[in-house]
Amino acid sequence: MMRKFKLDVHTHTVASGHAYSTIDENVRYGAQQGLELVGISDHAPKMPGGTHNFYFINFRVIPEYLHGIRVLKGAELNILDTSGRLDLKKGLLRRLDYAIASLHVPCIEPMDRDESTQTLINVITNPFVNIIGHPCDPRYPLDIPAVVKAARDNNTLLEINNSSLDPRGSRAGGEGEILELIKECKRQDLPVILGSDAHFYTQVGGFDNILPLLEEAEMPDELIVNTSVKAFLDFISIKNALSRNAEGE
Repeated sequence: MMRKFKLDVHTHTVASGHAYSTIDENVRYGAQQGLELVGISDHAPKMPGGTHNFYFINFRVIPEYLHGIRVLKGAELNILDTSGRLDLKKGLLRRLDYAIASLHVPCIEPMDRDESTQTLINVITNPFVNIIGHPCDPRYPLDIPAVVKAARDNNTLLEINNSSLDPRGSRAGGEGEILELIKECKRQDLPVILGSDAHFYTQVGGFDNILPLLEEAEMPDELIVNTSVKAFLDFISIKNALSRNAEGE
């Protein structure tokens, strides 16, 4: 089954400290691959070697379109504790087009199933978080039905991360849980989002590791938001409207 994907919003640039391409290189390559939208989601400040707040404040200088495709300006936020605290303040999050939030070992210690599950549910309820990044990291086991239900109830996308399925990567070993997540999203009628987690421009739009799991789960295109820019933008607009009304900093 040939699938056509239109967007990739989990990409990193040299600003993340451990990635190796520029925004222009990422977007240019995405356009060459037939994408219609690329999102920039560099790591927020608590990731070692990551960005300063000023990086996100100055996003206004980046054009809305480059190389004929739309560019969204986001961030991959670091989850800092079990309450779901993140490393960018609300005032800055309001400036972003979207936000991914992820569990990263440099920022939060591995946890057991109950702790990991409750932590992600706490983050999912945050009106500024649109996507949970790579939720099936074996170091943070999950009650998958509970996480999917929370995501569905709070208009939050769960990411199927291509990099997590690389056997050389730090999150290797979670393939079974990722397949279970896809199947549970299908059961609960929650769309998923595919993310390359590109750290070099030739990875942008790359979902090859994910495709066999989508086929095994018989995941329909209508439950994969990457197949439609409009479907993705419509989905995140629901929560973005809530975030504009969130109080405080």
